[in-house]
Amino acid sequence: MDLKLKGKSVIVAASSKGLGKAIALKFAEEGAHVLLSSRNEEELKQTVAEIKQKSGNENVRYETCDITDASQIKRLVETAIEWNGKVDVLINNAGGPPAGTFDKFSDHDWQAAFELNLLSFIRLTREVLPSMKESGAGRIVNIASSSIKQTLDNLILSNTFRAGIVGLSKSLSQEVAEDNILINTVGPGRIATDRVQELDEIQADKQNTSYEQIRNKAESSIPIGRYGEPEEFANMVVFLASGTNTYVTGQSLVVDGGLVKAL
Repeated sequence: MDLKLKGKSVIVAASSKGLGKAIALKFAEEGAHVLLSSRNEEELKQTVAEIKQKSGNENVRYETCDITDASQIKRLVETAIEWNGKVDVLINNAGGPPAGTFDKFSDHDWQAAFELNLLSFIRLTREVLPSMKESGAGRIVNIASSSIKQTLDNLILSNTFRAGIVGLSKSLSQEVAEDNILINTVGPGRIATDRVQELDEIQADKQNTSYEQIRNKAESSIPIGRYGEPEEFANMVVFLASGTNTYVTGQSLVVDGGLVKAL
């Protein structure tokens, strides 16, 4: 299937590792012009080199960006426009907030999680919309969590702000549909990333057991019987962000091997 991404201008936030990296690689394999970002320049350099080598696509660049900083977000989008003349695709992504229950967090913690996991998406979207409207088309995919369908224990910060992403996506998708801008939200379930391993290790420590036991228990609860691979998640994201998707907008879905039981 031709995803109609060759030459398209793509920004992938938080893409030096994990799901963001897998998504950026898939775009590169489809021939897009991909701009990666994260705060860590050394990791970005290594990731860009790796993606170029694996995809054979030299149109892969990076821009360091702390997505809690409005001025750096603005510079990131300006870089993409200076490079390609426009932005066709935005992948909103960010690292997860700290694990914990309600009594563990101060106002500072709540504010930091808001700025990282919701306000950054708002700011990035605001910056790319003028370019997309001028072009008469655009795709935005917001990376959230399976908690958009079913809350997760010990992750109250994530549960709160991921739900906000869904509200933002649904409302804004209706406002910009006439401009042929499609906006969707995708939540990963148990995907084999460093973030999921970190959360499993936290649970292992709390339960005084091993990481392997926690993972085995988690995998037994997934109908497919295993953790997903980052590239499996990336396939869904890139389809929704592609020119092949012409009619799916305002939706929130999970890629989780059947784990979430909610309708």
